[in-house]
Parts: sequence; structure tokens; C-alpha cells
Amino acid sequence: MGFILYLIVGGLIGWLAGIILGKNVPGGIIGNIIAGIIGAWIGGSVFGSFGPSIAGIAIIPALIGAIIFVFIVSLIMKAARRTA
Repeated sequence: MGFILYLIVGGLIGWLAGIILGKNVPGGIIGNIIAGIIGAWIGGSVFGSFGPSIAGIAIIPALIGAIIFVFIVSLIMKAARRTA
């Protein structure tokens, strides 16, 4: 049950990061989950673990990390569209 909750929280964090930036995460729901989980890893590595935590994910650093990740992915996708 913990793994499913981890995926749900990751998906919600990825979705929120996309909404905050106004950019769509490529891959839909799976992309949101991946962005949230990678964002949680980035945020935890850079900012540590503070604020509320759900399913082992510190929400605030994970959201900041997911915003950074979605921004970088959107820049890469934009550059790939220009060259194609």
C-alpha cells in the first residue's frame, strides 16, 4: 500500500509543478508521476527534508524539485522541437 501511495503523491506533485509553471509534462499521468518522484529526489538532495511529509516524501522540497525538473524538461523539449 505504501508504494501505491508513493506513486499517487509523486503524481500529484508532478501535476502541481506543471500547473504552477503552466507547462504540460510530457507523458501524461506517467510523466507526472516520474516528474514528482524525480522532483522529490532533487528537492531532497538539494534542500533536505523539511515541512509536511506524506508517504516518505517531504512535500515542499519535492514540489520545488519537481518545478525545477519540469522547467528543465520543458527547455529540452522546446530545443528539440526547434531542431526537428
